[in-house]
Amino acid sequence: MSEQKAVEPGKETTTGEEAVDLIESTLDTFLSTANVYAAYGEPIEKGDTLIIPSAEVFSVMGFGVGMGYGGNDEEGGGAGSGGGGGGRAFSRPVAVIVASPDGVRVDPVVDVTKVALAALTAGAFMTGMFLRLLNPKKALKDMQEGNFD
Repeated sequence: MSEQKAVEPGKETTTGEEAVDLIESTLDTFLSTANVYAAYGEPIEKGDTLIIPSAEVFSVMGFGVGMGYGGNDEEGGGAGSGGGGGGRAFSRPVAVIVASPDGVRVDPVVDVTKVALAALTAGAFMTGMFLRLLNPKKALKDMQEGNFD
């Protein structure tokens, strides 16, 4: 096995074990957001009624590490390694669980803005397709050229 050399004299390099420890601690911190307490809020008691908010929790993470060697000792070759990563976690309310003497029910939380944006997007797409149908020559030419945009 060859010996690893630093890219610059006096500059320390990270060992593989230190990199794995860093990745594990970062992953543990990141995944701590995806637990039952993130999905269900603190219960709220109002008289005989118990209200429990619930949320959808989504998290994504990626990372990478690499190492390389270049040239030979006569040409001033060196070695280097590095890594990086990133991620995102977010949650959004999806329902409220209501437990009362009358029974238990789940009331959904509707995001009106999201519904409106989806409707506008669908409407714009349908309008574009309808306008394209009004010009059959262009549609025929696009089909002959294999243009289906």
